[in-house]
Amino acid sequence: MILPINKFKHELQKGSQQIGLWNSIPGPVVSELLAGAGFDWITVDTEHAPTDVPDTLPMLQAMAAYPVSPVVRPQANDTVLIKRLLDLGAQTLMVPYVETAEEAEAAVRAMRYPPRGLRGVAGFTRASRFGQIPDYMARAEEELCLIVQVETAATLDRIEAIAAVDGVDGLFIGPSDLAASMGHPGNPAHPEVRRAIEAAIRRITAAGKPAGILALDQGFARQCMDWGTRFTAIGVDLALLGNAARGLAAAFR
Repeated sequence: MILPINKFKHELQKGSQQIGLWNSIPGPVVSELLAGAGFDWITVDTEHAPTDVPDTLPMLQAMAAYPVSPVVRPQANDTVLIKRLLDLGAQTLMVPYVETAEEAEAAVRAMRYPPRGLRGVAGFTRASRFGQIPDYMARAEEELCLIVQVETAATLDRIEAIAAVDGVDGLFIGPSDLAASMGHPGNPAHPEVRRAIEAAIRRITAAGKPAGILALDQGFARQCMDWGTRFTAIGVDLALLGNAARGLAAAFR
């Protein structure tokens, strides 16, 4: 059995635009529904959702039959959480709230086996097809992808240093947290925040790394793509469900 190819990582390396969606509702049914909807990648969110590490396994299994790339966001930049998600078979992780190059380096080490990192070794995991990929530990790093999130004003000053870290495959801008850190909580559309996002996208791209973002406003999402994002999330499952439910109710009132 061979090491599975990480299509998301290879498309990032080619510079292709990949359109994504946020999966914050736990459980395999919604994950499977979204997996067949036509997106390139879907984020399984365990940071701002009730989804926990054990919930992630059936969600990954549900998506496996579809041509979509799961991207799992751990709760924090934590070695144990990263290890557990990787062992479950996640190949791409989006690590939140990375503010310095040193924090990015810590995430990289958590993704890699010794001697290049400190990922704990287990022989019979879903990631290695329960031991059926004989060279998994030697080659796993080839198909793992690390995205780090740029979420604070302080981080904006360190984009180039974070992008230069070996093992960081992309930088993802979190507009809501960035807006809050800039003094505009709840208002990621503030002109100052929008200007900061544009500058960040351009600097990430200039540093040689793919830039990503979550933008629920379709016009702004397309603007971000014009500025240079290469993995762009355009929706959240809860928002889609809530908006559709309210619209349906309003149509009959």
